Amino acid sequence: MSDPLSSYMGFHAQALPLREQRMKLIASNLANVDTPGYQAQDLDFNAALNSALRQAERPAGAGDALGGQIGGPNSLESFQLARPSSQPSLDGNTVDPDGERAAYGRAALEYRATLSFMEGKVRTLMTAITGQ
Repeated sequence: MSDPLSSYMGFHAQALPLREQRMKLIASNLANVDTPGYQAQDLDFNAALNSALRQAERPAGAGDALGGQIGGPNSLESFQLARPSSQPSLDGNTVDPDGERAAYGRAALEYRATLSFMEGKVRTLMTAITGQ
């Protein structure tokens, strides 16, 4: 990681936008709960994070494996996968509203945890800078 701030934040700097993208996918699933034929989507978070970490370790001119900024709209399509449904509806919709709400709650908790780690790092850095 050539950026000192990203290096200081560790993998949380790459994890936060990925967690945000996952929450958007789950919210989209919930918004399309009544859309005929809609296939529930999810993000393979571990694979996306591993790819982001590998990309961050590369030198600046080494190329971009994801085709864009981490968390960008087109960069994570290869990590999106259809979430299987235990009981698809007759119209082909695979969204399980209860399961999606539970997944969104967990994703929100994970997002907040990552944000809390980053806030702690920033607070420590500010204490070091101000000397208080």
